[in-house]
Amino acid sequence: MSTTTTTVRRPLGGPGRRRAGSLAWHLGALLVLAVVLYPVLWVIGASFKPSKDIINSLQLFPVHPILDNFKGLAKGIADIAIWTFFQNSLLYAVGAVVGILISCSLTAYAFARIRFAGRNLLFSLMIGTLLLPYHVLLIPQYVMFQKMQLINTYVPLLLGKYLATEAFFVFLMVQFMRSLPKELDEAARIDGCGHLRTYWSIVLPLCRPALITSAIFTFINAWNDFMGPLIYLNDPGKYTVSLGMMMFRDSDGVAANYGGMIAMSLVALLPVLLFFLAFQRYLIDGMATSGLKG
Repeated sequence: MSTTTTTVRRPLGGPGRRRAGSLAWHLGALLVLAVVLYPVLWVIGASFKPSKDIINSLQLFPVHPILDNFKGLAKGIADIAIWTFFQNSLLYAVGAVVGILISCSLTAYAFARIRFAGRNLLFSLMIGTLLLPYHVLLIPQYVMFQKMQLINTYVPLLLGKYLATEAFFVFLMVQFMRSLPKELDEAARIDGCGHLRTYWSIVLPLCRPALITSAIFTFINAWNDFMGPLIYLNDPGKYTVSLGMMMFRDSDGVAANYGGMIAMSLVALLPVLLFFLAFQRYLIDGMATSGLKG
């Protein structure tokens, strides 16, 4: 008669060890969150401080907050209303979004749904432009626009958006369009639709997550763009928000009004934040479904 002995294996860590691991994980996450949020909290606190206390004071939030920095924004900068900079930035950002959505979606449709000679080669060359530094093209583009007498206009800033020069967004939309069933194109062709009608009535509505994702990134990039407006805009009345903040400096290039500059930077965050919150759900859907298929 044989006796079978059953050994019960228990987990290596007991409840106390698991709780300690969970506590350490949460403490680490809170530490990372504090590091990420500290600059934002510093800007909020500094916007309610006098300019002389922003650099010298170590307190994150002032004991006696003031509103003089925000009241000064209402007076404008160098006889230019502060809202002029926001209007210029909004014009630039909206124009960039419209250009990206139109040109990049058309280009993506051609690469994803139309077979033509050299398609793969052209697509590879387009992806290769992602490796090309922006500064390499800066001088040739400036010389070209200067000879065309387009300096101090928004054309150099927006023209590339309408010519599908943003390869990242073309790639994003191509990957999304390739995941759509080919039977949709065949059914549209049977109904007598050409490529333009198929693109506008069938493919484009189904690509809404990818389009909204591209719109969010384009709006944020254009709103925060500093290098482009700095190079091509000379008239202070055409400055964007990023250039308008430079006007708080004195003649020596040192910020003479830290409080006004920080208050304006805080106000400039609001449109981007509202735009992101309004389309956050579509951004997550677009990043989850684009680029993972195809």
